[in-house]
Amino acid sequence: MTTRFPLQPLLDLSRMQLDEATRKLGRLIASHQEASQRHQLLVTYREEYHERFVAAAKNGLNPSEWHNYGHFLVRIDEAIAQAEHAVQATQQHRLDGQKSWIGKQGRVKAFDTLSDRHVAKLVKKEQRTEQKAGDEHAARGHREKNSTP
Repeated sequence: MTTRFPLQPLLDLSRMQLDEATRKLGRLIASHQEASQRHQLLVTYREEYHERFVAAAKNGLNPSEWHNYGHFLVRIDEAIAQAEHAVQATQQHRLDGQKSWIGKQGRVKAFDTLSDRHVAKLVKKEQRTEQKAGDEHAARGHREKNSTP
C-alpha cells in the first residue's frame, strides 16, 4: 500500500480550514456570550436603579434629583439598546460561523470518505495480489508434484 491518496493535500488543507473555523467559532460563541452577559448586567442594573428611584420618589425628590434620576435612566436605556444591538450582531456572526464550520466539516467528511475508499481499494488490490501469488505458488507446487515420476 505505497500509493498515496491523490487528494491528500486537499484533505489536509480542508482539515486545517476546519480547525481554523472551529477556533473562530469558539471565539464567536465567547463573544456572543460576553455580549449577552453585558446586556443582562445592564438590564439588572437598570432594574435596581429604577427601584432606588421609586423608593427615593416615595420619600420625595427635589426637581434636580428627579432630573438626575430620569437622565441616568435614559442613559442606561441607551446603553441597553446598544447592548441589544451588540447581542444581535454577535448572534448573527455566531450563526454565520456555525454555517461556515458545518460547510467545512462536510468538506472534510467528503474527503475522508474518498480517502477511506482509496485505502479500501488498495487493500483489496493487495489482497488480490497476495491471493494470486498464493494461487500461483500452489499451482507450481501441484505441477512440480505431478511432474515428478
